[in-house]
Amino acid sequence: MTPEEKLSELGLTLPEVAKPVAAYVPAVRTGDLVYTSGQVPVVEGKLAATGKLGAELTVEQGYEMARICALNALAALKAEVGDLTKVVRIVKVVVFVASDPSFTDHPKVGNGASELLGEVLGEAGRHARSAVGVAALPLDAPVEVELIAEVG
Repeated sequence: MTPEEKLSELGLTLPEVAKPVAAYVPAVRTGDLVYTSGQVPVVEGKLAATGKLGAELTVEQGYEMARICALNALAALKAEVGDLTKVVRIVKVVVFVASDPSFTDHPKVGNGASELLGEVLGEAGRHARSAVGVAALPLDAPVEVELIAEVG
């Protein structure tokens, strides 16, 4: 089953690649690696949620926002390489979590992105990851995800 077929089976559709809000591009390929820019949880041109984890948002909401971010990152990746079957492996995922200073469940939020990548790409979706708490993200987004993928 191709990644696109798996997305369909999961009831998901890759969105249009989010337009950059500053001076950058959604993804860059160098050799066999594609680096995506940070993707926030934009759905149909609007943030799905705003605020900080541990204040305005729960871990479960953060998990869902990370899934949206990962889906947006896959869209940027596909736009760069043309076809998700070219993904050999997701090498690294970085999850930024806008959070209250007392919030410590960043890994649980990051699992939203990691588990989506595993569901869609199978073994190729297993990756190294960092989940980092930050004071704020662009547009008051609660989560931002970037990834590095090896492609063939």
